[in-house]
This record gives sequence, C-alpha cells and structure tokens, in this order.
Amino acid sequence: MCELEKWNSTQYLKFQAERTQPSIDLVKRLSVENPKRIVDIGCGPGNSTAVLQQKYPQAEIIGVDSSPEMLATAAKAHPELSFQLCDVGADLSALGGGFDIVFSNACIQWVPDHSKLLKNLLGLLRSGGVLAVQIPVNQGEPIHQIIMHLVGSAKWKPKFRHPRIFYTLSAEAYFDILASCAADFTMWQTTYFHRMQSHEAILEWYRGTGLRPYLCELPEAEQVELESEVLAQVRKAYPVQQNGEVIFRFPRLFFTAVR
Repeated sequence: MCELEKWNSTQYLKFQAERTQPSIDLVKRLSVENPKRIVDIGCGPGNSTAVLQQKYPQAEIIGVDSSPEMLATAAKAHPELSFQLCDVGADLSALGGGFDIVFSNACIQWVPDHSKLLKNLLGLLRSGGVLAVQIPVNQGEPIHQIIMHLVGSAKWKPKFRHPRIFYTLSAEAYFDILASCAADFTMWQTTYFHRMQSHEAILEWYRGTGLRPYLCELPEAEQVELESEVLAQVRKAYPVQQNGEVIFRFPRLFFTAVR
C-alpha cells in the first residue's frame, strides 16, 4: 500500500506533452509585459514552470508544490529554476506577495474552499497583477463516471477510508467569485481530444491522477482487480477509431483575473 498524499512524478510524466499543453495555451493568453516575479502554484514536476520561463526568461520564477517527490523531480529537471514546498490550501504566507503573475495549472481541484483560495491567490499579486488558472472539468466524461460508479459500489466503497473529495465548482460559481473580488477577468473552456494508442493508455493516464487516491488505499491484488474493472468499462465507453486509436476527451476550464 502507498501513502495517499504521495505523487508519482514518473507516472504523471508518461503523458508529459498532453499534460503540458494546457500550460502552454494558458501562458499564451498572458499579456503581462516584463513581469519581475512569478509563482507557479502546484508546479508538479516543473513542466509548467519551464513553460513560464520560456516566455519570461528575465523574470524571477518560483514553483511551489505540496509534494516533496514532485519538487525533487522538478529541481533535477530544471536546476536553473527555484522550487519550494508549500501547501497552498493551508498557508501562503511563506510566499510573501507582490507577484506580477500567479499561475496555476491543474492544481486547485485538489484544494478545498475555492472562494477563499482564489481571493488568497489574488492577494499574492501586486495591484494590476494577473492570476492565471486552469482546472480540469471532466466530471461528465466516461472515465470519471466509470471510476465514481465503481468506487461508490457496494463492493468497493467500504475499502476506501479516504474517498476523494471533488472541490471543483461550476463555471457559474467561478464567474461569481471572480466578479466579486477581481478588477477584471476572462473565462474560457477548451476540450482536448487526446490521441490514445489504446484503452490501456487511458487507464495509464488515470493511474497518475484520478485513480491515485483509490489505488493508494488498496493492497496490490485489489489494485489490479479495480483497474481490471475500470478497463473493462473503458473499452465499452470509448470507441476505437478507424486507425486503431482512441479519442480521449478532456475538458478544461481556464480563467485569468486582474487584481
């Protein structure tokens, strides 16, 4: 069995190009000129931090994450960048403030109380600074529904002492939060059509994220059993294209907000 909080950077980076693309797309929407200080919230293995550095090589950029394992990978891959342990859901005081950009790619869905969190993130900015966020909104997709149905079933539910809590809000809720605390904001949604070589690849993707909290609570034999049940349903839910590949739809919500 593994610890619930432990992230596996090797597993996460098996789909590095696909996971990094939303960071690239979000950075392209940033119009801040000559930012001096940038923080990457939930930087993971540093792939998003590196994207920021490519656009703003002159800026002081720091990546923060709550996972020591992810930070170790980030520091090894990007020794020219700075990384720091920080639980953004608990305490942001160690980061100080006065940032020109606060950036967060696929992180805050793991953090509770988004109304408070977004106000705190905006508080890290100088006046006129920009908060840029991307959040997965794939709750309606087959893979998500399959996992939720299985882990909530009579067979599996008793095995999970710490079922995953989903903190993601609706687009309308984010709109209302930003309207109440930002000087200006923009929202949009993109659905990525990832090309998967097989149904097993979709399962492999979710081992690093959505399945992780459940697999971490099971002994190895039951991990294999749960994955087998997920895969059987994934094969039914995702048709194979004419070239043998599988379309893996992944909707993501983006917004930028000005302090």
